[in-house]
Amino acid sequence: MLKDELATAFVTTQSFKWDQAGGFKLASGATSPFYVDCRVLMAYPEPRHLVAQLAFEQLKGLEFDCIGGLEIGAIAIATAIADEAYRAAPRREWRTFVVRKQAKDHGTGKLIEGAVKPGDRAVIVDDVLTSGGSIIKAVTAARDAGLKVDHALVIVDRKEQDGRAKVEAQGVTLLSLLTIDDLLNALGVRRQA
Repeated sequence: MLKDELATAFVTTQSFKWDQAGGFKLASGATSPFYVDCRVLMAYPEPRHLVAQLAFEQLKGLEFDCIGGLEIGAIAIATAIADEAYRAAPRREWRTFVVRKQAKDHGTGKLIEGAVKPGDRAVIVDDVLTSGGSIIKAVTAARDAGLKVDHALVIVDRKEQDGRAKVEAQGVTLLSLLTIDDLLNALGVRRQA
C-alpha cells in the first residue's frame, strides 16, 4: 500500500525523528517529541514519487487549475504533483505557483510567482500541518490575488494545535496523505493519549 510505503520512507530517510525526552522546538515555539522534515523526504526520488502518486489520487476528482503554496517547502510538492498529473491518463495540466513569505522589493514586487491569473481555482499544498498558520497565510495570499481556494493538501497532519479546524474555518477542505499516527506506527511507537 502506497500510504504505508510513504510512512516507511519517512523512517528510512530519517525525515521523521522521535525524542520523547528532549523534544524539538517547532516554528510555533512549542516543543514536540517528534519532528517531521519533508524537505529531506522530498530530496529523495522514490518518496517524492510516492507523495505525488498519493496526492494525485486524492486530487484527481477535483476541478482546479493550479497548485502551490508557501515558499520553500511547497515548491517541490506542487511540482511533483503537477508532473504526476501531466503523466496521468487523462492528462491534467495543473500549473504551479509559489507564495512568497513577503513580496519582493524589486522587479514586479509580486507576492505570488508562477502561472496564475485571477479567477483560477487553486489547491494549496504544504508539507506539515501543525497550527495551520502556513496554509492560512497561503490561502489568504492566493485569495487576495483573485484565486478561488476551496482545498488544501498536506503530506503530514500532526493532529496538534487544532490545525485542521483552523484551516477548515477558512472554508477550506483539508486533505492529508498521512497523520502523525502513521509515522509513529512506521517507527514502532505508540502515541500517548
